[in-house]
Amino acid sequence: MTETALRDLAEDRAARLDEAGAFWTGKIAADTANAKLTFKVAGEGTGPVATRVTAGKHEFSVDEPAGLAGEDTAASPVEYALGALASCQVVVYRLYAHQLGIRFDEISIDAEGDLDVQGLFGADESVRPGFSAVRLSVNISGPESQERYEELRRTVDAHCPVLDLFANPTPVSVEVFKK
Repeated sequence: MTETALRDLAEDRAARLDEAGAFWTGKIAADTANAKLTFKVAGEGTGPVATRVTAGKHEFSVDEPAGLAGEDTAASPVEYALGALASCQVVVYRLYAHQLGIRFDEISIDAEGDLDVQGLFGADESVRPGFSAVRLSVNISGPESQERYEELRRTVDAHCPVLDLFANPTPVSVEVFKK
């Protein structure tokens, strides 16, 4: 990407962040109930273990590799979870970099999660079925010092919604309905 294109992208991003910030500041000032959002998705089983997920006007597939009974036609649920974490981090890094006046040129985030399938398959009830550890590697290029990027990391860690889902228990209720 050319320097002009990067500058245009940065200016567009800044304008969008300012616009979104002003919008939400106004909505919340008018009524704090406006800050409470509900997100919805629907999943329908397809293939041996795949799922077609609808999220608003978007649709995507989720599957498992052959070793977990899938056809490997799409990323697995845990890969989507890691992708959700990495992508949320990118958004929140951009948001808070803008708010804090911390400049960076590029950002990429690698996410890894360790999962022991003994928990998934019930082979050992003492093993949790989810990730036992998750690691993020945030790669930022830009003119700021390492200390400024660490300040940004601490702020992002405190405000990233998907990181919060991974780091803290969230109440979940499940109901089964017979059709």
